[in-house]
Amino acid sequence: MPNYIIRNARLINEGRIIEADLRTEDGFIAEIGQAVSARAGDVVIDAQGQYLMPGVIDDQVHFREPGLTHKATIGSESRAGVAGGVTTFMEMPNTVPNALTQQLLQDKYDIAERTAFANYSFFMGASNDNLDEVLQTDPATVCGVKVFMGSSTGNMLVDNEQTLDALFRECPMLIATHCEDEATVRENTQRFRAEYGDNPPARIHPLVRDELACYRSSSMAVELAKRHNTRLHILHLTTADELSLFRNDVPLSQKRITAEVCVHHLWFSADDYETLGNQIKCNPAIKAPHHRTALWEALLDDRLDIIATDHAPHTWDEKQQPYWPAPSGLPLVQHPLLLMLEAAKQGKISPEKVVQKMAHAPADCFQIDRRGYLREGYWADLVLVDLNQSTAVSPESILYKCGWSPLTGQIFGHKITHTFVSGELVYANGTFQAERAGQRLVFAR
Repeated sequence: MPNYIIRNARLINEGRIIEADLRTEDGFIAEIGQAVSARAGDVVIDAQGQYLMPGVIDDQVHFREPGLTHKATIGSESRAGVAGGVTTFMEMPNTVPNALTQQLLQDKYDIAERTAFANYSFFMGASNDNLDEVLQTDPATVCGVKVFMGSSTGNMLVDNEQTLDALFRECPMLIATHCEDEATVRENTQRFRAEYGDNPPARIHPLVRDELACYRSSSMAVELAKRHNTRLHILHLTTADELSLFRNDVPLSQKRITAEVCVHHLWFSADDYETLGNQIKCNPAIKAPHHRTALWEALLDDRLDIIATDHAPHTWDEKQQPYWPAPSGLPLVQHPLLLMLEAAKQGKISPEKVVQKMAHAPADCFQIDRRGYLREGYWADLVLVDLNQSTAVSPESILYKCGWSPLTGQIFGHKITHTFVSGELVYANGTFQAERAGQRLVFAR
């Protein structure tokens, strides 16, 4: 791989925007400064005032491999992510078969080693009966343990209170939770089936998977974590009700309980079901506008620590089914950075805060070794963004295997021009320059 010098860039890093050059060497950031000297063989890129930022670290994606590869693969979705500035992903265990044993987990790492365009890690899955397997997980090479405290694919609903208590008590590594109370969701489902029958409108989704279901489960997870001093990370928060569970009076590095918000819960609201229907059906549900407002407030004041996608593709035909059988989840990993930079352009968040929540904070939260920052000696996971070009989301530009996006027709006021993964230029001006650049993450725990 060649070494690169990126000149005349506006670096967004650690709360500042500065004009500087950056040089890579052997996959790492070798030098940041003014008028950095080129060496023989260096490839020079003139950024001409573009933003240069650390690549997005997406701590929650579903890439569907193995078992559901008609929807997506690790190769196809990581490729789409790289085009959108996502240089690192952490993937969920509810594939088919579920990643509930060390061998099944290793199988996914083997696939990624062959096909991933971005850096990768995979969560170990927890069930009601695999605690022994969970406790064999290596915290230095696996991002965490995922617990579905709400129904999901296969044998992954963990609803046994004794099992949950043992898991939170004994697991030495980060536990990431999907929090929706299953009993509440089932009760709501029965009520709405009785009212609407087999073909209700999609707008009932936030009523079926309501605020109470979220709060009951999230508060239980927090109580368990406090009881056992567990390292807990709650995924995809959606309600104002849950935000009181989190704190902002200490820095992220000192928190034992952290929280994430996803781009679609910041971008859409329940009003959008009328036009998008099942396209934005996801779990937990996109809810009423006042919840979105509260999520933004909590993100900006640091009660919410990370922005992620929960990228969860399904085929267009699957999403066109009636509400009840239509699967939950939407594809997002190609556009999260553009979504948040558009929000910055609208004055909702600063570019520095976008980088904090999408690169720095995930690296700190998961203690990823030498990623997530523009620092000398760190891996060169880099994204260049042109503020003077726009990006239109169209069927022709969508790179997901499923071929669709709820953002189709959206025009963003920025364009991602270059993405480097571990020092390798993978994407440049709409063309892929390399494949299989991703490396397995290492954690400094």
